[in-house]
Parts: sequence; structure tokens; C-alpha cells
Amino acid sequence: MLIHETDTPSPKGGLSFENTEIAFRHTSNAALRRAYWLFKMININFFVRIGPPITNFALKIRLPIKGIIRATIFKHFCGGETINGCAEAIKNLHEGKVGTILDYSVEGEDDEQVFDETRDEIIRIIHRAVGDPAIPLTVFKPTGVVRFGLLEKLDAGQTLTEAEQNEFSIAKGRFNDICKTAFDLDIRVMIDAEESWIQDTIDTLALDMMRDYNKTRPIVYNTYQLYRHDKLESLRKHATTAIDEGFYFGAKLVRGAYMEKERKRAADNGYPSPIQTTKQGTDDDYNSAMEFCIANIKHVAFVAGTHNEDSCRFLVELLNTHKVDHNHPNVYFSQLLGMSDNLSFNLADANYNVAKYVPYGPVEAVLPYLFRRAEENTAISGQMSRELGLIAKEKKRRGI
Repeated sequence: MLIHETDTPSPKGGLSFENTEIAFRHTSNAALRRAYWLFKMININFFVRIGPPITNFALKIRLPIKGIIRATIFKHFCGGETINGCAEAIKNLHEGKVGTILDYSVEGEDDEQVFDETRDEIIRIIHRAVGDPAIPLTVFKPTGVVRFGLLEKLDAGQTLTEAEQNEFSIAKGRFNDICKTAFDLDIRVMIDAEESWIQDTIDTLALDMMRDYNKTRPIVYNTYQLYRHDKLESLRKHATTAIDEGFYFGAKLVRGAYMEKERKRAADNGYPSPIQTTKQGTDDDYNSAMEFCIANIKHVAFVAGTHNEDSCRFLVELLNTHKVDHNHPNVYFSQLLGMSDNLSFNLADANYNVAKYVPYGPVEAVLPYLFRRAEENTAISGQMSRELGLIAKEKKRRGI
């Protein structure tokens, strides 16, 4: 679950995240009504708790519920089942000046053939982005192309068998295939973050890819989860390495996605949790990370992946203070499809660079992603989530 974020601060500098006309300009009346009832259901915690096991059971015994999922939660949070199936979502976002980050969201496979297939799919995404300003960034998940247990063994400093050494060599080849394709076609690619006990190896791989492909322009980005108390220092250290060695540093800044899992593992194994002790610590480090990136904008390109209105407004102020163009190519805001449209579209309307993560894949394969989205929304304080409140406000404005 993500570390959740605060309600709206008072508007500053003329940029308002309360303008629901801009936020939902791309949304039809029918889609707005569907979103309203979807978030009403999501806000019923009982529904979210029982939904995953019931849905998985129904799919297992082949009950005809896939169509219901496709028409509701899948339609709201996902672009489609294939790259081509995302065309309407890409067009819709682009009309609102918001870019698309196609996110192949199939999870949970540990098979060499599947890893190869996933690599090939990421490369197809990169080719799809060529010449299309609607797709300014691409992304891949490391454990989509390399076995989790292998990364775990490497991070723990354990000696690999000969077979494992060969396996890792092949896995590095997949990383390189993706990043070299991105370089050859001049498409930026982000490497997602994962659990702390495999992240050091991913960081090393990401920096190696930057050394190879960020010499003349930022192509490869690594991801930094600032809910970890050590990642601000990692960000600074890695950026300094890049600057010293003469290549561009690419970073995606997020709060984080594995808080409960991280704390439980730390407690079970008797080591200090890597997670910040307070939410304020996370917020402070997130903003400090943005400050560092802006201060080094000649050498650093970054994506601020956040649904936090305070952080978005803080980055706007940083850009103004440092006299950096709103649409500087090295600075992007990013949110998830189906969430925080008040941030995405109002920022884009003010000429900031914005791109939405647009997950896609077969309905049954992206269910873990969809259930996490539902769970995250229930954790927002108050009777109705921020999303539901904004949708209700726009419904009232339209009189529907």
C-alpha cells in the first residue's frame, strides 16, 4: 500500500487543483457517473476486503464475471488489454495535454520464457512511442524480466552457482536490450523500484545502464522510494556519481509501494525497518529530493510521481524560484490513470509536463494491480475519498 497523502492546501500562485471542469473535461457524463459509483463501492472497506478472494474464486470456477470487471474497475484504471487497445485512452489523455506511460501490468511470473516475452512487450511499447508526443516516457518492472529470488541472493551477497551466474548474465542482457532500444529510438525509459532486499542490485543495474546510454541525453531513469529513510542519500550519491563521470542522471521520485511488507519482514527477521518512522519524514525527504533535482537540472532529469497536492505545488514553486521553464524536458509530473485527475489536467492546462501511468494487460492478469488501487483509495481519511469528493463536485456542477 502507498503512504497516503494529504488533502488540498490553499491555492497559491493562481494554480488551483479545485477546478473540476478542467479535471474532468475529458470525461463524459456516463463515465463520470460510472466513476462515482465505482469510488462509492471502493470506499466500502468490506467490499474491498472480500472482493479479491471472491473475484479470484469466481474466475477459477469460470463464473462469467470478467465482463463485469472489464466494464467497471478495469475500464476506470486500465487502458486496455493490449497496446493497440489503449489507443482511446492515449488519445483522450493527449487531448487534455497529458502524456501516457504504457505500463504492462502482468505480475507474478518466474519463468525464463515469460521474462523474454515481457522484454519483447516492453520493446514493442518503446517502438509504439517513437514519433508520438502522446507517449513521452516508457517503463518496466525489473522482476518482469529477472527472477526475484536471484535478485534476493545477489543483494544478500551470496555466491551464485554457475547456472545462476548464467541466468543473471541473461537477465542483464534483457535490461540491456530494453535500454539500448530506448537509446537507439530516443525514448526515455524508467526502471521501477521494488522491495528493499532486492533494490541494491537493481540500483547497480540502473546506474550501469545510465553509464552506457545517458552520455548525451537522459534516456534511463532509476526509481527512488522516499518512504525509505536511506533513499534520499542514495539519490544524491548516484547523481553525484553520474555528474562526476559525465553522464546524465535520470530519476523517478515516488513515496513507495511496499510499506506493510517492508515493516513485517524487518520485524520477522530482526532488523531495523527501512521505512521512515513518520509520514512527515517521507514528505520532507520527497520535497528535498525534488529540491536536489531542480538544483542540478542541467545534469538531472526526473519524474515526480505523486498524488500529493502539497508536493505538486512545492515543485511548481521550485520551478518558479529557480526560473526553470514550466515545460522543461527534464521535469515531469506523473499520476496513475483513474486517479488525481484534478492534479494531472490542471497542471497540464498550466503547461507543465504531465504523464499518466496507463496499465494494460489481460483482465485476469492485472487483477493484483486493480485490487491494490482499490485498497489504496480506502486508506484516505474521511467518509469519502478525495477522488469521490471531486467527482461529486463535478456531477453537481454539470447538474447530473
